Amino acid sequence: MANAREIKNRIESVQQTRKITNAMYLIASTKLRRARNDLAATRPYFDALRGEIKRVFRRAGDVDSPYFYPPDNNTPLEGTYGCLVITADKGLAGAYNQNVIKEARKLLSQHPDTELYVVGEYGRRFFDQHRIPIQHSFLYTAQNPTLDRAREISALLLDGFDKGRLKEIFVIYTDMESSLRSEVKSTRLLPFHRAHFACLAKEKAVREPFEFYPSVEAVLQSVIGSYVSGYIYSALLDSFCSEQNARMTAMDAADRNAEELLGSLKLQYNRVRQAAITQEITEISAGAAAQRAAFGKEG
Repeated sequence: MANAREIKNRIESVQQTRKITNAMYLIASTKLRRARNDLAATRPYFDALRGEIKRVFRRAGDVDSPYFYPPDNNTPLEGTYGCLVITADKGLAGAYNQNVIKEARKLLSQHPDTELYVVGEYGRRFFDQHRIPIQHSFLYTAQNPTLDRAREISALLLDGFDKGRLKEIFVIYTDMESSLRSEVKSTRLLPFHRAHFACLAKEKAVREPFEFYPSVEAVLQSVIGSYVSGYIYSALLDSFCSEQNARMTAMDAADRNAEELLGSLKLQYNRVRQAAITQEITEISAGAAAQRAAFGKEG
């Protein structure tokens, strides 16, 4: 019965692990629901800022701004790039973290002169272990993103861009397109291309002129700062949603695997137990037969 005891201990261990994975699934689902609500709440603000930038270009299409490529040019700039990489604080989320890191390493291979700005403990540990330099690592966690954190990140990136040290800025994050599909995106945050703010044909034309104070460039610079913060905040929330969705998927797969393993172990346990009982019955029967044979000879 020693073998049966080992199998029983393993069954109990798998059952305890299944309780943990099930709890993690429930926690991830709760976090996902809250984060999606926060993400939905940010969209009106984000759309309003985008609309204001459109109004600027509709009123002054020839405005010159370092935050935008010239209208007739989209050639990658030479110089140092900045890249914000958004990962999770821990694993157990399928390929979520590895897909982000893979995209970051792809950018590094294409443009080695790239400074990394990392959010998430997983990304920090990975780059440190592989001796990949990190320009700045944000010490707060990737959990529960806030607009204040997004503003801190955007202020640091904009400072490097305004001083001319960073020629282009990228954001690598995970976009949760649906509950069934997430995709890692490497988006150039700055400079923008004017096509991103092109006016649709169905939009009404500007009839009444409006003034910009103190200047168009100053207004655009002020709006861009808020827009970049909003974009980063949206990327943080989107990544957090994708992380929780990936963790739910991983925990659900682990739960199903545990069910299959338990079924196999229980069947194995019953077979071992049945074999042990059969062996005991056989030994008892053989002993009884031997006793009868012995008594028959004495008689």
